[in-house]
Amino acid sequence: MTIGWLLGLTALLPQPVADQTCLAATVYLEARSEPARGQLAVAEVALRRRDLGYGATVCEVVTAPHQFALTMIPKSYRIDNQLAWNAAWRTAGEALRVWSLPKSQRMVVVPHADHFMRLDATAEWAKSPLATIGEHRFYAVD
Repeated sequence: MTIGWLLGLTALLPQPVADQTCLAATVYLEARSEPARGQLAVAEVALRRRDLGYGATVCEVVTAPHQFALTMIPKSYRIDNQLAWNAAWRTAGEALRVWSLPKSQRMVVVPHADHFMRLDATAEWAKSPLATIGEHRFYAVD
């Protein structure tokens, strides 16, 4: 399946499934080679951004221009690693389940992180990382 096809499909899906699909695609593109903890941390950033008002839905958050990989790769990009997709789908589901709990009951990987980037990237806003997991650093910017 291609990213374009997958994103088109989310417009037809009920909201909870659309959100899991968009979150799974983000985890797949951003962190499929990371351990489960790193994948969950990436999912948390997207969910935290939704809470901060970056969008009303997960799909709005992860498809905002130049924020996540979904908007920076060609729509023809193929999701062709079924094992990695299955792991990303499970991670997205688990992150959404945790995020459905009251804040005081959530067990999170990177508290307060609302941004992340690869270790080999730089950005002016990237100061004092909260954590480094695998190939990503996580930050609280907002």
